[in-house]
Amino acid sequence: MVSQLSISPKAPWFRIEVNEADWRDEGARDLVNWYGQMLLVRRFEEKLLDLEKAGLIHGPAHASIGQEACGVGAMSVLGTNDKINGTHRAHHQVLTKLLNAALPADFDIGRDAFAEGMNDAIYRLMAEIMGLMPGYCGGRGGSMHMRHAAAGIVGTSAIIGGNPPHAVGYALADRMLGRDAISVTFFGDGATLSGTTYESMNIAAAQNLPVVFFIENNLYGVSTHISEVTREIRLASRGAMLGIASIECDGMDVVAVRKAMMEARRMIRETGGPVVVEALCYRHLHQSGGRAGSDFGYRSREEEAEWKKRDPIHLAHARLTSLGFASKEEFARIDSLVTERVAAAAARLTEPVAGGNTLQIPARLYPDPATVDEGIVGTLAELRDARFLDHDRMREGAVETLKYVTAASETIAAAMDRDPTIVVMGEDAHQMRGGVSGFTKGALERWPQRILPMPIAENGFTGVALGAALNGLRPIVEIMFGDFCFTAADQIVNGVGKVRHMFGGGFPVPLVLRVRISPHTGYGSQHSGDPSALFGMFPGWRIVMPTTAFDYIGLMNSALRCDDPVVVFEHVAFYQREFEVPAGDREFCIPFGSARVVREGGACTVLATSVMVQHALEAAEECGIDAEVIDLRNLDHHGMDWETIGRSIKKTNRVLIAEQTARRLSMGATWCAEIQERFFDYLDHEILRVSGGLAAPTVSAPLNHAALGAREGIRDTMMKMCS
Repeated sequence: MVSQLSISPKAPWFRIEVNEADWRDEGARDLVNWYGQMLLVRRFEEKLLDLEKAGLIHGPAHASIGQEACGVGAMSVLGTNDKINGTHRAHHQVLTKLLNAALPADFDIGRDAFAEGMNDAIYRLMAEIMGLMPGYCGGRGGSMHMRHAAAGIVGTSAIIGGNPPHAVGYALADRMLGRDAISVTFFGDGATLSGTTYESMNIAAAQNLPVVFFIENNLYGVSTHISEVTREIRLASRGAMLGIASIECDGMDVVAVRKAMMEARRMIRETGGPVVVEALCYRHLHQSGGRAGSDFGYRSREEEAEWKKRDPIHLAHARLTSLGFASKEEFARIDSLVTERVAAAAARLTEPVAGGNTLQIPARLYPDPATVDEGIVGTLAELRDARFLDHDRMREGAVETLKYVTAASETIAAAMDRDPTIVVMGEDAHQMRGGVSGFTKGALERWPQRILPMPIAENGFTGVALGAALNGLRPIVEIMFGDFCFTAADQIVNGVGKVRHMFGGGFPVPLVLRVRISPHTGYGSQHSGDPSALFGMFPGWRIVMPTTAFDYIGLMNSALRCDDPVVVFEHVAFYQREFEVPAGDREFCIPFGSARVVREGGACTVLATSVMVQHALEAAEECGIDAEVIDLRNLDHHGMDWETIGRSIKKTNRVLIAEQTARRLSMGATWCAEIQERFFDYLDHEILRVSGGLAAPTVSAPLNHAALGAREGIRDTMMKMCS
């Protein structure tokens, strides 16, 4: 007879419950302080809703009213060195973390005035949410994108599910750099159901990282109840199924949340991470703004009333009264204190309208519109002391012949020898004697603990790399095929591509993304694309496309010293080709923003990328046209060498742009517009483009060739232009 045997989760999964004795054990001063923090958060949120109603907040106001215990209870266990992030509803977490970073050691909210740093935290966070210059991010982040790294707030994300991989990256950096810290990522029931959150949990578990996934389960994703979108509404089960210890607690009880976080921290210290904490809670209001959810019909007033009976501030008030830890007069003093501190911050950020009784924001507090594009990338000051070399000086010393792939692996290994913060992440990066392309050969033998295998989860591990870069590492991330960038597009675009600017700039994001382009391998439409134009749309990225082993060494070394994110596109056609490089030198740099004139000429200017550089040289020889061929090398907005390009155009008066990729995926149209604006008076002919067609590369060899830009197209276009 067939038997059925019960299967239990590999990791513990349990619920923590507390009683009045557990409250008493925490002591009067701490409990009263936590009550005061929750009340401060409540008054802060209420003031923001007043400001929004008055039209003084540009953007949403996702109030955390009802969820204060989650933020205060969790932060009571964390130190300043511990890292957090959150999602669109993070005011309670961020404000409490800021306050704790400024809290005097013996502070007693029932006795003491707020310290200057505490008042500053309230003021600057309110300013940020209002989009004003005194805010932590200069007003760019607002309510949903908040950062203050000095307090351990590495950055919140408005993308649901976008923030968990970043916290995994913080934890990875802390572990690899030997820091005694944990990271906590806060998100809700909606993000728990996203694929990126699952990927993040899995990576954290596989790497045994010190991170807590804190689920604030308030039951609703805007208006959709959790039971409408998942069968298993016990969200801690997501951790259990991945072998992660999972804890449930009452998110309306500040001590229950604290005890759950204390247990999570203990488990991480004793057995390693990660840990999932699910706190069941409730937002009293609608998704954004001051109206109740019942006003929109997706829940009842009776349901809201039942949850308000368990309001975390009312619950704490009752407990403190029962324990005799606070009197009616002390409660009144605390309320008066926090209300006045919030009002004082708002008063500094507003002023009366002349001749009226309404408020406005003083013009002096708004950011200068002229600074709108500042902080997208850095100044490259970190490269000023680099040893630069280019082709024209290569032969000043001995040279050797080296395969492109060998030059790449030796460059990465040498960089890892030099810089202990460099780690490599990717699928199969730790196997096959150097990964699928051989790029970790050498480094794998010397630094195996810094070559991290990743699951097939590009969006997840790209986000992990971003978090690691924000916390002190320099990750090299491999995307095995160019088309896979689109599976990682959320983190590439909304994460890496925007993070520096939206948080105000002024901090490093040192991440290198290696992307293989392989259009001639017969892998078909989903493995053969060139996604460089995707990165070109988001100027937070620097883009390089090395066409020789020499260029790879120099540009990769610059990328690995750069404090901006850099994507390095590698065409597989180069991998086994041999090139001349300086003998024994794998540490020189090539400056960003320097195109290379590969062939001088006077008849026309050919701006080429990747394999089209060689095709352009061959086409010019074949048709006997005196073309000047320029290898752009840098394709991003900041790195285009308009000085070299302009000098050539002023000489030839004709421009041909040559790219191999599909026409709608190319960057040539953007360059055409820029050339028209910059050099129109020097053009004697319309700008012509050679690229692939509309279709993606296919498996069929003749169709594949027809889909791509090639030598014949350059030759024919060159002859048309110069006839």
